[in-house]
Amino acid sequence: MQAKVAQRGQVTIPKSLRDQLAIHPGTILEFHTEQGKLIAVKTNITNPVDELFGSLGSGRKTDEIMATLRDDS
Repeated sequence: MQAKVAQRGQVTIPKSLRDQLAIHPGTILEFHTEQGKLIAVKTNITNPVDELFGSLGSGRKTDEIMATLRDDS
């Protein structure tokens, strides 16, 4: 597989590789060189806030919460 480097240094990872390696938007890759080769490694670094986001849901719809906050009866 080949990919062309764009003017700003961007490269598109072929879809088959993205699927195989579970690389999705937001995935962080670390880059380094090894014997003249470019190596990209998918990291498992996660933001603790991202891990908790949405986990404390009340099970109520936003409209219900907003009505309660506004004291709409």
